[in-house]
Amino acid sequence: MRLHKRLKQNKSLLPVNSTLLLAISGGQDSMALLKLIIDLKRLYKWQVEVWHGDHKWHTKSKQIEEELKLWCLNKQIPFHSNKANKEEVANEAKARDWRYQNLLTKANLLSSKNIYFPYTRILTGHTATDRAETVIMNLARGSDLIGLSTLKEQRTLENNIDLVRPFLIFNRNETLEICKEFNLPIWIDPSNENINLTRNKIRKEVLPILNSIYQGADSRIASLASRLESISKDQQSLAKIAIEFCQGEDITSLSRKKLIDFSSSIRKILFFHWLNMLGVTRVTALQIEEINSKILKSKPPGIIHLHGDFLIRWDKETIYISNKAN
Repeated sequence: MRLHKRLKQNKSLLPVNSTLLLAISGGQDSMALLKLIIDLKRLYKWQVEVWHGDHKWHTKSKQIEEELKLWCLNKQIPFHSNKANKEEVANEAKARDWRYQNLLTKANLLSSKNIYFPYTRILTGHTATDRAETVIMNLARGSDLIGLSTLKEQRTLENNIDLVRPFLIFNRNETLEICKEFNLPIWIDPSNENINLTRNKIRKEVLPILNSIYQGADSRIASLASRLESISKDQQSLAKIAIEFCQGEDITSLSRKKLIDFSSSIRKILFFHWLNMLGVTRVTALQIEEINSKILKSKPPGIIHLHGDFLIRWDKETIYISNKAN
């Protein structure tokens, strides 16, 4: 009922007659998601298929894939899977990129085979607990506001394909209860116990301490991320207007004189969104602080090197951004 209510509130999340591709690991969160989507399938007239990614991080990964496949086929749910090699999933970030790339490839392939029912939604089982973990992780990294509002409920991956996380309204304790209530199988991934992985360390060591101090801390942190997402959207719209006002000959340049008239905090917001618009996505709050300080206080000309071979240059009148390769 909670999921149904949320879908009625936001009808663009999982529209009626949508074709859905679910990323299912076999863990409690994804199995709970699969169960509820199956139960609502007839009401919303969805077409549902499952994708599973085998990272081969442990010896039981093949067994999990085979047993999950059998379970899905017994339920008459189409099942697809991909196996990774070590280089593709060498760390958490690469593994995430590998999963999304394979999900997109599979969605596009399935759409090409049935052009009348293209796959427009890819679903993952991320919960409010995952959202809280991400906030803590990004906060420790020195992320700006937009980084603290990650794990959005819905975002576009490519063309008309959206990534949707309908289970952000549940926490991990609740997904376990769903699995118990419906007697769902759960396949435990041994790699989830490896505290050398950042997320696992936060899950196993940091969040339990916070919850012991303030019961329900993970849910409140996740709620904060949701509120920050709304603030971030408003901020992005206003920043775009201000960037257009300060723009030089094109989007790769800004008027230094116009920026000086803004407060320091507003300048930092503009720099962050300007860099993101130009493809500089890996920028921390400390880097934004450095850019703001040097460009407006240091005697021109000057230059700052950024991630991805990007350069920021400035003179008395204008601030420019370019790529070293150009």
